[in-house]
Amino acid sequence: MDLRIFTEPQQGATYDDILAVARATEELGYDAFFRSDHYLVMGDGDGLPGPTDAWTTLAGLARETSRIRLGTLVSSATFRHPGVLAIQVAQVDQMSGGRVELGLGAGWFPQEHSAYGIPFPAKRFGILEEQLAVITGLWETPVGERFDFAGEHYTLTDSPALPKPAQSRVPVIVGGHGPRRTPALAARYATEFNVAFPDPGVLGDRIENVRVVCQDAGRDPDDLIFSAAFVVCVGKDEAEFRRRAEAIGRDPEELRTNGIAGTPAEAADKLAAASEQGATRFYLQVLDLADLDHLELVAREVRPQLS
Repeated sequence: MDLRIFTEPQQGATYDDILAVARATEELGYDAFFRSDHYLVMGDGDGLPGPTDAWTTLAGLARETSRIRLGTLVSSATFRHPGVLAIQVAQVDQMSGGRVELGLGAGWFPQEHSAYGIPFPAKRFGILEEQLAVITGLWETPVGERFDFAGEHYTLTDSPALPKPAQSRVPVIVGGHGPRRTPALAARYATEFNVAFPDPGVLGDRIENVRVVCQDAGRDPDDLIFSAAFVVCVGKDEAEFRRRAEAIGRDPEELRTNGIAGTPAEAADKLAAASEQGATRFYLQVLDLADLDHLELVAREVRPQLS
């Protein structure tokens, strides 16, 4: 079972805060460090000292870690031109020695766009679809050949399609809750389909639906990795669990219902149950970046209980 740490730095974190979590992620044996790609705090917090750019952050982490995978869950197609994003990701992949993964979505948070003057079109699915086509097309074009693309939103002419990532194929993560369109994008372009924060009991249905869409598209669904993201909040006992829940402003019982939460045994049982529904990779959303003991507890007490 692949366990990854997933962070939300827009809630208030410096690069040094993020680096400390990434280093703990690596030292404690987790598989990857991922971060959100947002520019505005959500909820009642002040977000101080302000947002950090996802790909600038990952470029730094690429040079300050050596083993863990690094990526976004997910970058917004509204933030960058696909040609620029293809260059950024390829460069960070080179800087990391081939450890980068790209999660890409359509974008959903209008307030962060208005706060920083970023256009937020009402219809974004077509933009996402073309970005996936452009980015993967640029990376897959052989060195010495040229890439052209003519779409409704983007036109690329006589591109040298450089630079190339260190990996022969950068893993691309697509996720969503729609029944057909997003799964169809995953079947065409992705190496992984992610179900983010599913309601209790629906993870297996979401995964099975994507498998059916893959089969309809002529792709073997076993070629696709299926993952899920859950908030994590674990304590060595009930008192510690409740202290951690209070620290992140969440109700303990809500966390037990929707997250990987409670005692180590409870957390292991929730992960095992999600695995039985078809997910093999889990993004553990850590909301208190200063609590590195939390990461250590999950690594020491939860992970050994998993097959």
